[in-house]
Formats: sequence, structure tokens, C-alpha cells
Amino acid sequence: MASLDLLQDIKIKKAKPKEKDYFLNDGGGLRIRIKTNGSKIWEYRYTFNGKRRVTTFKSYPITTLKNARDKRREFLDLIANGIDPIENTKKSKEEQLVDEKGIFLNVATEWLQREKERLRESTYKGKLKVFENDVYPLLKNKHIKNIEIKDIIKVIEIKQLQAREVASKIFNYLDNLFRYAVLKGYCERNLLADIRKSDIIIPKRVRHYPKITNEKILAELRDTIYSYKGNLTLRNALKLVLHIPLRAENLCNLKWEFIDFEEKSLTIPRSEMKVKDYNLDDFKIPLSQEVINIFDEMKPFTGHQQYIFLGRDNRKPINKESPNKALKIMGFNDEEQGRKIRLHGFRGTFRSMVDTLDVDNKFSFELKERVLDHHETNDTARAYNHRANYFEQFKPLMNFWSDYIMNL
Repeated sequence: MASLDLLQDIKIKKAKPKEKDYFLNDGGGLRIRIKTNGSKIWEYRYTFNGKRRVTTFKSYPITTLKNARDKRREFLDLIANGIDPIENTKKSKEEQLVDEKGIFLNVATEWLQREKERLRESTYKGKLKVFENDVYPLLKNKHIKNIEIKDIIKVIEIKQLQAREVASKIFNYLDNLFRYAVLKGYCERNLLADIRKSDIIIPKRVRHYPKITNEKILAELRDTIYSYKGNLTLRNALKLVLHIPLRAENLCNLKWEFIDFEEKSLTIPRSEMKVKDYNLDDFKIPLSQEVINIFDEMKPFTGHQQYIFLGRDNRKPINKESPNKALKIMGFNDEEQGRKIRLHGFRGTFRSMVDTLDVDNKFSFELKERVLDHHETNDTARAYNHRANYFEQFKPLMNFWSDYIMNL
């Protein structure tokens, strides 16, 4: 082996630049390059698997003579053990980078950014808020590899005391986040794959939305809505949901561009519906004459705007809780007497009453479900019938229902 430690610190300090770069050797592959601009760069040369390789140890005096020799000794040990020092350094840097990215806060931020690209803005903001309020306080500074099942259970159990639904969402969010972390190499396994959600989340007693199925009370509801002296927008929104059982989100966010008065149809883009399977057609339903009348009444007030049912600032749609408050004010808040209903309850009323009234089975089960935009949960079954067009079949059903409401 070549002699080692040939240099002295004083010699390096006194070395002056020349017209060309030159070297001062310390032996064992270590030397320092004196550049024409006066900088002094450590170089280490070695042979590995028959190939000559060169790397640097940064500049002098940032890297001292002692530091450079320590690094040389470390590299010689690696070579003796059959390890290429340059490749080993690259691998260490990559592992360090992955390790830094593996801090839970960094992983969650990266995953949430991907979620932002595919979610509605409001949905993304809700998910981000859950992480900021409920997940980060306990997990953000941990490395995802060091998080244990007990840490996750603690997050979920604390939230479950406040809001069971949010606790259930947290389980799902973390399950997806850990899957992503495994994919990216930040950890080796998804901890939640070993846990059943039902073992952590206390089952909630199923409670159906209150609906009105008594014809006399339903007639009172119709008369009360039609004679409501409050806000015109709220009155017509409630009149509309009597005839077309839309979800609250869709009802309150209806746009004029969705209405085709010539065809007498309402078409809501699939992206606006609860079921966002892009293999499914947009939700399209025919309009009865009474529904046309409702829209005609709104035209002079909001026809020049984007949304049909505008809120107080005349730019944004009504809040979906506003019709519910109006129903409460109207007196439809007594569940024991069968007189309580909220926007979602109109869907239940429609479904129950149509089944009761359709004694001759004129309308198929599938048709009644599609009016509510209910679809097969089985992906295979959905794939077979997703292109079925029910618009023409909807016409007699929606006219039947609208006539029934008006003739109660």
C-alpha cells in the first residue's frame, strides 16, 4: 500500500495557485487539488472492480486534513469489505432523503396534495381540517415507520368521544395514507391492514331521516309550502323538492344551464352528483308542467344569474340548511306525530308513497331507484347497466307524482 499521511497542514495553507491546477498528495489515494483561482479541493481516487473512480471531500479548510484522512480511512474500510464508496454515499443520501420525507407531517402533506387534485375543493378543505385539528397534534413529528397501532387507536378513540362520524373518516384517511406511504417506500407496511375498523369504532344506531307518509299531513305540508309568506327562493326550492326528490346539495346548487325548457328536462352533470362514477351518464330527469311553472316564477329574479336559488348576497346559492330552518318555522318538526321533515326526507317520502300508490306495478323498482340516482353498489352489476337511459320512462312516473302532489 502507498505511504499515508504525507502532507502537513502548514504545506496546504501555504500552497499558492499557479497557471495550471496541481496536486499535493497525502497517499492512499487522497490528494488535494490547488486550483488556479486559489480554491483547494480534496480528491480521493480508488479502484473498484477494475474501474478507476474519483470523488471529492469538499474544499479545504471546510474539510480539514484530519477530516479528509478520516474519510479516506472510512472509504478504505468499505473497499476492503467489497463496497463501492461512491455508490454507498449515493445510497445513504437517498435513504436520508426518504427518511426526511417519511416524517408523518411530510407524508401527510404530500398525500393531501395528491388528494387535492381529485377532490372537490370543499371536500379537500374538510379533509385537511381533520388532519390539522385531530391527527397532526399526536402524529405530525413522528416518523411514519415509528408510528404504532396504539398511536392510531389513540387518535381515533379521542375523536370518537366528540364525533363518531369523523373518527370513522380518520380511520379511512389513515388507511389510504399508509397505503400511499408503503407505495412510496416511506414505511414497509400499512398498520391499518391489521385492524378492523369495527373493533375501534363503536357502531352507530341507524336512524333514518324523518319523512311524511300520511296523506293528510303531506297535503298540509304542500299547502304550507305553497302559501309560505317568507323568502321567495326558499318557497320555490321547497315546492321543487316536493315534485323532484333531489338531494339537498343538488337542489340548492341548481344552475339555469341545467334546465332545457324546450325538452322540459333537468340535467345535472355526473360530477355534481353524490355517485361520481364517470362511467355513469349525467343525471337527467323530465320536468312536469308544475315544475316548469316553478322555474318560470324564479326567472324574473335569478334568470340572469348562474344559480336558480340564490342566497342573500345574490351571487352564491342558498345554504342547504336554509330550507330546513324554514320547514321548522312552518311547524314540521314533530317527529312523534309524523310531522317532521327535512330536505333529505322528501326523498324518503317520494320512495315510500310511490310504492304505496303504485298498486298496479306500473313503475319498476329499478325506475324508482334511478329517479333518486341510486345505483348498484356492485361494480360488476353497475358496469352492465350504467348506460341504460331512463329519461323516457321517467316521464310517466314524474308526471304521476307531480299530479298526485297537486291533487292531494
